[in-house]
Amino acid sequence: MNQNTISRRQFLGGLAMGTGVVFLAACAPAAAPAGGGAAPAEGAAAAPAGGGATLTWWDYMGEAGSANGEAVMDQVAKYNAAQSAVTVERTFVPFGDLKQKLLQGAAAGQLPDLVIIDNPDHSSFASLGVLADITDPITAWGKSSDYFPGPWDSTVYQGKNYGIPDNSNCLVQWQNKAFTEPAGITAPTNWDELRAAAAALTEGERFGIALSGVKTEEGTFQWLPFLWMTGEDLATLDSDGGRAAMQLWVDLVQNGNMSPGILNWTQGDVKDQFVNGLAALMVNGPWQIPVLKSDSPDLNWEVAVLPAEKQGASILGGENMAIVKSTSSFDDAWDLLIWRQEPENLKEYLVQAGKLPSLATLATDEAWTTDPVIKVFMDQLQVAKPRNYGPKYPEISNAVQEMMQAAVSGQKPVDAAVTEAAAKITPLLPS
Repeated sequence: MNQNTISRRQFLGGLAMGTGVVFLAACAPAAAPAGGGAAPAEGAAAAPAGGGATLTWWDYMGEAGSANGEAVMDQVAKYNAAQSAVTVERTFVPFGDLKQKLLQGAAAGQLPDLVIIDNPDHSSFASLGVLADITDPITAWGKSSDYFPGPWDSTVYQGKNYGIPDNSNCLVQWQNKAFTEPAGITAPTNWDELRAAAAALTEGERFGIALSGVKTEEGTFQWLPFLWMTGEDLATLDSDGGRAAMQLWVDLVQNGNMSPGILNWTQGDVKDQFVNGLAALMVNGPWQIPVLKSDSPDLNWEVAVLPAEKQGASILGGENMAIVKSTSSFDDAWDLLIWRQEPENLKEYLVQAGKLPSLATLATDEAWTTDPVIKVFMDQLQVAKPRNYGPKYPEISNAVQEMMQAAVSGQKPVDAAVTEAAAKITPLLPS
């Protein structure tokens, strides 16, 4: 049953929006499973059966075998073992493909029952009619005030609730102590110190710092904090601060202290550069903590808040979980949604996945107050800003990515790249 079919005009508009900001993966559809409208995709994996109908969800949290993927699969297995009404089938979709897959699935009537999505995309999919309005059950549930305002607000569109925050994260700087300690370098606290540290740590094949400037949301996610550090925002991108933020990245590359390869690197690739000794510093998020502990236990690293310019800044990342409007299993999907938010279940998942809580009442747990690494992230979170730029954010993000690609590659001067991006972005911002 497909009770929320979006119009062809809506779909084509969304598809055009999605092609610029590539997020998710298209896989060949097969026969739709019972219980949801979605055909299983490559990467589908069901945990031990709970029984009853099949309840499907899509996410990009990690492939089976990865630290993040195993955290999700362990939670799915736990839920399947805890009840017999449904069997949850989780499908991993790569981050760069999920948006397109959702848009195509909406047009074909092949969507999952639930989806975990990047929080700045939430309002876009709500506006397209892909997500279910859960305002009434949220009100009856009565726990919305238990969440931090920023993550919770990202699930709201035009005053209605379309999901629940899954987790939060932000970016900090990481140092490989094998390189920083012999050089006597401590964590940079401002941009001048960052430039100096990156230059001093560059040697041979090793670059001083690695960032992600890839033409997906990961690139935008990594660049926006530098804009905000200048005191500017996307509404004032065409400014001295906007140019300075872009020029910083360009200078690091042109001076040989950061690889031009950043234009192709995901945040996972940045981590690989760091682990392999090809970058002494990196900017990355808490999801890398379990990966480094598991895969590189001998690596000696530390973290610190990002260097400030006029002000400190980071970016509020994280995911939300939503029920898809076309589901024929709304009640079962709602039961799973709120089961995941029970403090015991949520804590187990977040700790295993190396993520931070959006649930404020959980943030005081010792899991996030005693670990010195996690404490840095929690401190950084205090100046992390959300990407609350409305339902046209994917188009806005695409313009930022085009600016970064043009400026860092040298195709356009910083001034021209910033001016052109601002001209595209300004009319897309909420009035």
